[in-house]
Amino acid sequence: MNINLSSYKSIYFLGIGGIGMSALARYFKSKGFDVNGYDKTQTSLTDNLLNEGIGVHFEDLGSDVKKLVGEINDTLIVLTPAILKNMLEWNWLIENGYTILKRSEVLGVITQNSKGLCVAGTHGKTTTSTLLAHILTHTGHECNAFLGGISSNYETNYLPSISSEYTVIEADEFDRSFLRLSPFASVITSYDPDHLDIYGDETNFLKGFQEYANLIDPNGVLVLKKGLKLISNAKIITYSVSEDSDFKGVDLRVENGRQVFDVLFNGKIWQNVILGLPGIHNAENALASIAMCNFLGLTENEIRSGLESFKGVKRRFEYHIRNNDLVYIDDYAHHPTELNSLISSVRLLYPNQKITAIFQPHLFSRTKDFIDGFAIELAKVDELILMPIYPARELPIEGITSELIMSKIKNINVSVLTHSEVIEKLKFEKKGVFITIGAGDIDKLIQPLKTQFLG
Repeated sequence: MNINLSSYKSIYFLGIGGIGMSALARYFKSKGFDVNGYDKTQTSLTDNLLNEGIGVHFEDLGSDVKKLVGEINDTLIVLTPAILKNMLEWNWLIENGYTILKRSEVLGVITQNSKGLCVAGTHGKTTTSTLLAHILTHTGHECNAFLGGISSNYETNYLPSISSEYTVIEADEFDRSFLRLSPFASVITSYDPDHLDIYGDETNFLKGFQEYANLIDPNGVLVLKKGLKLISNAKIITYSVSEDSDFKGVDLRVENGRQVFDVLFNGKIWQNVILGLPGIHNAENALASIAMCNFLGLTENEIRSGLESFKGVKRRFEYHIRNNDLVYIDDYAHHPTELNSLISSVRLLYPNQKITAIFQPHLFSRTKDFIDGFAIELAKVDELILMPIYPARELPIEGITSELIMSKIKNINVSVLTHSEVIEKLKFEKKGVFITIGAGDIDKLIQPLKTQFLG
């Protein structure tokens, strides 16, 4: 796309409170642009944007939006796919000839003008991209980073750099957004079918990932989870903790409460590599980051230091309580494969404790597409509380409910409860492992449960 971002003075966001949109807003603010935007809901993220000097409002202003945007030639409008087509502000901006780009298109322009280090995959891309950005930042190599979650090391989803040639971006497959990027190098962690409401079927979904792999610069690299069947004009480096690969993690273990493994590659062995995060899936995220950083020329000591000091991402295997009697973890998992990784990792860490999961399904269409997978994975905990399906952008689908998931699980205690009912049910719990899981508004349970557990 031939567009010069520096020709604008003002950037206006429709949907500024989204995790990806807010990172872009912070980027433009750091570059000296006048930044404003609309979002439907006030959150802690929008509160932080306001505190950083970014204008945010929460009602559809219609034609009054002209008071917030600059002149047509000086203002770029950035749009999230979540905005409804009948929004009055959006229609006024269209009618008056403003340049309107999707977030992914803007990221595409940015990657054209830097070396984009992109992380794609239906699972693991947020943690892997945040880890990669952390290693580069922690070791002084730096990067600009647009993250799909809030880094626990930096308490933000955007990391700035004036001098670095690298831009770390979470490459999102939703709405085929990642096809607008220009990656110099990329990690692809997985391609388990998802977003079939967008792609139609598994064949087209996998075709989208191959089209993305075709975009990688031939001088760059594709760091690919072993077993994924993709080709690329760039060099391919594979990784795995279970299969022979170019970068292989072996002897995964827990020592002194921290996850450790050895790394084999190019005839070398790095022994006792300490990981900042627990979980089998995070060991593989770490391997992908090791492979990418090794390609970029970072030293063993730099990579080790970055891995050990990584604190993770908010809502990705995030500990809220961890003591001898009670553990409380919150996680963003919303696909059966993610649930498998999460629950397996918790079982590995706490093999002899009762595990209670509170799961909020995300999207009616995803629940319909993967209902049997959800039932299989969720049956692996000791007690399950299901919450009503979080609709996000969708209307209900007849017959698709959390009760349908419950009907498919026979061997454990299962119930379907609302937010307030969950809090009431767990009122007197003081022992065991508890996990809140989901990508909707289940995070509203975190503070009440934490307060209750510690009370």
